[in-house]
Amino acid sequence: MRKRIFWLLPDLPSARRTMDDLLVARIENRHIHFVARDGTDMTGLHEANLFQTSDIVHAAEMGLMLGGAVGIVAGVVVAMFPIVSDTPQWGLVGVLAVLGAVFGAWASSMIGSSAPNSRLRAFESDIEAGRFLLMVDVPRGRVEEIEALLRTTHPEAQFGGLDPAVPAFP
Repeated sequence: MRKRIFWLLPDLPSARRTMDDLLVARIENRHIHFVARDGTDMTGLHEANLFQTSDIVHAAEMGLMLGGAVGIVAGVVVAMFPIVSDTPQWGLVGVLAVLGAVFGAWASSMIGSSAPNSRLRAFESDIEAGRFLLMVDVPRGRVEEIEALLRTTHPEAQFGGLDPAVPAFP
């Protein structure tokens, strides 16, 4: 399990040095993500992708739950009023629940991909001012070590907080 640490860095050279320090500290490139204002040169940095910058994951989770719930309700209604035979078709409840969950997750993720990540709202003004946001996902046991490393080697950086709920797959 990992935790995400947020840091604000003032400029590109500082961001590059920070990335190098994290790589030397054996944090893999795929766990280091940078966000900057649109059009900013991010050469040498691992730029955050759609999963980190949008609400796609949160939206898909909500769509999965709501779609599944709607599918269950629709399945119960259809099963109680059978069309084909005289007996209730309870198997339709499971089928419609799965179909509703899949459709809900798909539809919601399409909407969520265009919405900015709600966890990054606190950093919008800093990013628009030209600062770089670093999101580094570290194992739980190394959080304090990495925070101490960044505090001592990068006094120009500002600690932005800790996110305990990092999705496992993006």
